Amino acid sequence: MSASAEEKDVYDEINITPMLDLAYVLLLIFIIMTTATVQGIKVNLPKASAQPSLAVSKTKAVTIAADGTIYLDTFAVTMVELENLLRQYKAATPDLPVIIKADSTIEYQRVVDVLDLLGRLEISQLGLVTQRIVK
Repeated sequence: MSASAEEKDVYDEINITPMLDLAYVLLLIFIIMTTATVQGIKVNLPKASAQPSLAVSKTKAVTIAADGTIYLDTFAVTMVELENLLRQYKAATPDLPVIIKADSTIEYQRVVDVLDLLGRLEISQLGLVTQRIVK
């Protein structure tokens, strides 16, 4: 084979992989730069701790069913039992997180009673579970 035939074979196909890599890098830089330059109103955001405020493993859920039955996690309890159990959990975990899930048809007073109980026990990490409205 002659030298000219070998040179012709070398440039027969163009490898587009480096060009695609370059295009992806440029696209990534473009996306980062456009999102970095979008500015809104500057505010000082509050600082949060590294740990989530309501740790799922130790969070207690108080559920009020449509018939007014109160559940602690999955066990039906009375208000007195609820107070005693939460007091025990609070003694073991001082920053005990509690979430309240209440049926939308129950009397508002039932929720207020549970909130009052949590206030007496000085449980400050509290969440109210709601359902997102899909439009």
